[in-house]
This record gives sequence, structure tokens and C-alpha cells, in this order.
Amino acid sequence: MEAYALGPARRGRRRTWAAGSLLSWAAIFLFISAFLVRVPSSVGHLVRLPRAFRLTKDSVKIVGSTSFPGNRTAQITSTGSLVFQNFEESMSGIYTCFLEYKPTVEEIVKRLQLKYAIYAYREPHYYYQFTARYHAAPCNSIYNISFEKKLLQILSKLLLDLSCEISLLKSECHHVKMQRAGLQNELFFAFSVSSLDTEKGPKPCTDHNCEPSKRLFKAKNLIERFFNQQVEILGRRAEQLPQIYYIEGTLQMVWINRCFPGYGMNIQQHPKCPECCVICSPGSYNPRDGIHCLQCNSSLVYGAKTCL
Repeated sequence: MEAYALGPARRGRRRTWAAGSLLSWAAIFLFISAFLVRVPSSVGHLVRLPRAFRLTKDSVKIVGSTSFPGNRTAQITSTGSLVFQNFEESMSGIYTCFLEYKPTVEEIVKRLQLKYAIYAYREPHYYYQFTARYHAAPCNSIYNISFEKKLLQILSKLLLDLSCEISLLKSECHHVKMQRAGLQNELFFAFSVSSLDTEKGPKPCTDHNCEPSKRLFKAKNLIERFFNQQVEILGRRAEQLPQIYYIEGTLQMVWINRCFPGYGMNIQQHPKCPECCVICSPGSYNPRDGIHCLQCNSSLVYGAKTCL
């Protein structure tokens, strides 16, 4: 994958790029203006101008010339754009562009310095969490276990074409006291539906309908229809109800989004994209699927997953 630093070079200008630290994961577009750029890959970057900047002795310098293309992770195009390849999380950090140019032939050389803070970002981990209840066989019956496996197989097959995954979160059998029917056995199911990475297959899906949120929305509709059909089928039955059946109206769902470890949401620091999971800056970390980066003064890297 590649990362681009956009901004056309004018005649007579010489560009030199320097990095206070290198960048990370998948395709990135680096713009002079401060806003978030979305890319087809699951990882992108956020750009803003910092208030202060100081280069260190470890800075990487890239001369802006097509005859001196840079290194294996960064190149300069003929128009003066900085192109990143194989972008990784560790490449997040401070970047500076130095320009030398003459407005006219008669004038002296002028110098301009542009400063950037680059943040890798990832789409949040979206998924639905469902709960449903079934009238069940006795809680120690093997029929309940067999039914649970069959139900998960049916749901997984239902969502196969959407590249979505069903995961069982909890399955419990309880004795429930009913007002007229006395004690009854009920199965309490909790399962999640998440999207699989469509870019890892032999034929990556690039259509807009492949976006995780769109596929998950279709999956939700299919699951709702499946449970509604169970109610309709039971309503048409003339004979006695089966031993295990869905209890009408018990299907509930919650839309959940979480950031991956090392990423978090921060509307104050990144107001252009408040719902994006941006890599945690030095001084913060996210150890698990939380929403925000937590403060950690001993964390000195981007994307920290622990506070040491």
C-alpha cells in the first residue's frame, strides 16, 4: 500500500522532507490542510498542524528530487509529492517539509517550512450483539445442546454471502416461573455478528456495498426476518408446539463499536473525525477494545497497548 503527501511543487522549488518519526499500516494520504482522509484500506491517517515542532538528531531526511527518491518507505514524485509505501503504525509522528524557491528570477531564494503531525487511524470494530430466548427442554437435556449447535449453523449459513461471522457469547438454561404455567425451562442466547475482512480473500471486494457497516446492516435484517418467520410458522401450526421454540418478542439487538488496542476516539484532539479510532499518542494507551486512549505518562510511542 502507499501513502501520499499531496501538494504540487512549483517551478524553481526544491523540497526536502524530514521526519521526526516514521509512519504505520496500509494506505495513507498526507494533505497540507488539516483533515482526515479516508482510504479503501482499514487503516488511514489523520493530519494536523502542531503549535510547536523541534527536529531531533535522529530525524530522517528525504531530498525532494526524482533522481534521489528517498528510502524504501518514502519516495518523492516528479510533482514534489511525498509517497509512503507499506505504511505502518510506528510511522505515525511529526513530519516537516522544507521548500526553497524564487518567486521571480531577480528575487533571492526564499525558504518555507511546513510542519505536520501524522496519525494512523482505523475503522472502529463494528458489530451487533443479539439476545433471544427459547422455550426449552429440561436444562440437563442433550436436546438443548444439539439445538444450540443447529441454530448457530443456520445463522452462519444465512450470513455466508455477506462475509459476516456469528459468535456465541453466552448460552444458559434457566427455570422461569410463569404466572399460569408454573415453572418452565428457557434458553437464553447471546451472540454477536461481526464483519470479516473482505480484502484478505483471493478476490478483494472493492464495491461500496462491501463496507462493514453496510454488510452488518444487511445481516441484521436477515436475522430479524429469520426470527419473525419462526413466529409465523408457529402461528400456523395446528398441532402441539414443539419442545424447543422461539419466544416471540424476545429478540433484542445492540449496535456496538469499539477501537482496536492502541487506538481511541478523541473529539477534542481530532474534531474532524470524532468517531474515528485514531492511534494513541505518546502519553496514552489503550489495552483492549475500549473507546478512548487512557493517560500513561510513561508511554513514549504511538499506538501503545500497555502502560509500562
